[in-house]
Formats: sequence, structure tokens, C-alpha cells
Amino acid sequence: MKKLAMILAAFSIIVMLAACGGNGGDSGTGGANSKQISIITPYLSSVATNDIVESLKAQADAKGWKYNVIDTNGDLGMMASRMEDVIAANTDAIVIVSTDPNQVASQIQQASTKGISVFGADSGYIEGMAMNATSDNTQMAKLITDYLFEQMGHKGNLVVLTHRPHPGVLKRSEQLDAQLKEHPDIKLVTEQHVDVPGPIESARQTMESLLLANQGEGSITAVWAGWDEPAIGAAQAIEAAGRQNIIVTGIDGNSQAIEMIKAGGPLKATVQQNFSGMAELVAQQMEKVFNGQAVDAVELYAPATLITKENAE
Repeated sequence: MKKLAMILAAFSIIVMLAACGGNGGDSGTGGANSKQISIITPYLSSVATNDIVESLKAQADAKGWKYNVIDTNGDLGMMASRMEDVIAANTDAIVIVSTDPNQVASQIQQASTKGISVFGADSGYIEGMAMNATSDNTQMAKLITDYLFEQMGHKGNLVVLTHRPHPGVLKRSEQLDAQLKEHPDIKLVTEQHVDVPGPIESARQTMESLLLANQGEGSITAVWAGWDEPAIGAAQAIEAAGRQNIIVTGIDGNSQAIEMIKAGGPLKATVQQNFSGMAELVAQQMEKVFNGQAVDAVELYAPATLITKENAE
């Protein structure tokens, strides 16, 4: 009996070691497929951000990774705290979505110290991150601003609706700033910050007030919005007020904006981002890191397309 007990004990140890070896490795397909990733954003209510998160979830499902999604509902302080939570829980990777990484720089360094890679999706890149996938925000802003200025005849009165805390929108706004300096006949009426969450309603209320304050013909020629949701809100306010000949543009290419462009209202153009392409880039680079390989680059761009009524179909 004693000999039989020793044989059974040895067999149990062999089984446990085999089980550990099958699930604990970081290299090869088995290691990559056993990963847990944490997706964190303050802006899940945004259509664009939600598209990216859903695409990241689909990529994780396809690769057999587990994931959890954390939305801090516009609270960047809470985002830092939740990042610390997942770092303490030893998540395998973190993806910050639509977030300025400078707001969580300390947490990114904490993750790096623990060997947890931090990826950005439609965010910026700072030292300590693995990489960021986004659109070329400067190029998108130039596309839409060139189009808008041409529609304005390179003169008139411009309202700007933006949200500079977002790193992508900040770059777009800075490109607009540069182009305004080159067009002295285009006058900036005002730049207004759009609240997030609730950007459509925030922009609609702001635009209603601006229309009341600027009732003269030509007092507002156009509205440049940093992304589609404030463009939608502004266009709704303009239509409700019965104002004619005010041009609105956005950036993102969300479905509601494209339908409004097709309908021929104030919203005339947007730049369609490739959100699923961003998620795919992040997932590809994450898989490389999980398998012990270097990323292709610290910032990668998914292509974007100018959408007007002519190609909105």
C-alpha cells in the first residue's frame, strides 16, 4: 500500500506540472491565447470610442483573450485609479481608448515597471507605452478644413466646437489654428468647449445660444466641429432655427452624421475614420508583444476618407 501511495503521489505531481506548463507560458500560441487584457476609457458613451471598444472586444474574442471593459464616464481621476486596480490585479495588458496618456502617465510607468504593456487606441503615445494606433489627426483636420474653407469661399465667420482634452481632437484643433492664420478673411466668432459625455446635447444648446446672439445674415457662415457628435448637435440647432446657408463639418464618419450628409442639411462633410482598423493594429501589435517580439512602430495610422454628399452612399 505504501508503494502504491508513492506512485499515486508522483503521478499527481506530474499531472499538476503538465497543467501549469500548458497554461502559464508567455510564448507561442498557448501563451498568447491565455491572456487577460483591460480596456479602459473615460468616453464609452461616444459613438466613435464605443466603436473602437467593440472592435477591440471582437479582436480579443478572435484571439481567445479574456477582457474587461472599464468606463469612467468622463472622470480622468477615476481612470487613473482603475488603472492602478488592474495593475495590482496583474492584467497582462492595458488598452487606453480615446485618452491623453499624459493624464495617466504615472500609472503607465507603474505598469511598465511591473512588465505590463500599455497600448493606445485613438490616444496619444508617451514613453513607457508599447504603442498607439490612431488616425493621422493632423491630416484629417487638413482634409476637412480645406474642404470647409473652400465651401466658404475662403471668407466669412466661423464657429468652432471642440474638446481639447482629447489628444486627437487637440491635434485637429491645432491644425485648424494654423490654417486660420493663413486665411485672414475667415474670422473666428468663438471657440466653444463641448461637454463629454453628452456632446450632441451640449453642442445643440451651445449652437442655439450662438444663433440667438448672431441673428444677422452671414453673422455665422460655418461651424467647424472637432468630431461628428457636436457637428450633429449644431446641425440640429441650425435646422430647428430655420437658418439657411450655414455649413457644418465634422470628423469620424459615424452613421448618423453620414445619414445627415445624405439628407442634404447643414452638415456637409466629415472624415471617416477606420476604427476597426485601429483595433486590428492594436491587437496585432499586442500579439507580437505577448510572443516576445518588438512592435512595428510606436505610432501606427489607420487610413481615413473625406465623406461628402457625392460619396456618402
